[in-house]
Amino acid sequence: MAVTEIVHSKKQRELTLTFNDDFSAALSAEFLRVYSPLEQTSAKGKPKPPVSNKKLVAITAIDNVGKHGLRIHFDDGHQAVYRHLLLQEFAHNKQRLWQEYLDALAVTGYTREANIEIKQL
Repeated sequence: MAVTEIVHSKKQRELTLTFNDDFSAALSAEFLRVYSPLEQTSAKGKPKPPVSNKKLVAITAIDNVGKHGLRIHFDDGHQAVYRHLLLQEFAHNKQRLWQEYLDALAVTGYTREANIEIKQL
């Protein structure tokens, strides 16, 4: 399944993705950041704590990676390649995945809130 259209709303901090089957869904920058493919892997099979403090994260750039993926850059310096199939899985399962993330935060005592709020003048 390929992504055929990407709409990046900086104000809403989200990407709206349309796939070649005309299915469309909005995914927040926070969702994409906490479910980064790089964050889902751990050394020696140890469970990783959930990514936290990313409520205000923003997407700064998006690059095509071949025909099958996107490299998404975030304002916290993180970047990762998201395969189109993974993005489709996220789009179809975002409610369940988001609830799993919120549950993991609750169990571990972590928070979505940013550590320091920065205001630009």
